[in-house]
Amino acid sequence: MFGRSGAERGPRVAVNWQKTPPTEPVGEAKVIAVDDVPSDTRRGGDVRTLMSPKSVGSQSGFMGVATLAPGDKISEHWHPFSEEFIYVARGTITAELNDEAVEVGANHALYVPFFTRHRLRNEGDEDAFIVFHLGPLAPRADLGHVDTE
Repeated sequence: MFGRSGAERGPRVAVNWQKTPPTEPVGEAKVIAVDDVPSDTRRGGDVRTLMSPKSVGSQSGFMGVATLAPGDKISEHWHPFSEEFIYVARGTITAELNDEAVEVGANHALYVPFFTRHRLRNEGDEDAFIVFHLGPLAPRADLGHVDTE
């Protein structure tokens, strides 16, 4: 639907790293407050990774939230090992997926496939608040996110 990324030149290696399901509980249930997680603004917006291998010991993915003020953006990037699910809880974002723009309003979700370049922008006049989840995990954290700007 949104074209193929220039990132597709690499090998398509999307796999589920957990080959067999666990036979007993792994880790412990945890509750984490947004205000207890530091803000990451390196790529734009106020991004907070809530649940990850580092914070809760997750093995299949990670999730967090982001706030985009009016005029703010999360810079373009892509994920070679993960697909991304984005839910807009408040406001509206414009998602550029391989250079094609799509508007995503409150109470709507967006699926970003593996290898899809994407940038999120808030062109509205109110904060946009999104929830995101990515999975599966890359074999190493430094391999999971490729910045393109």
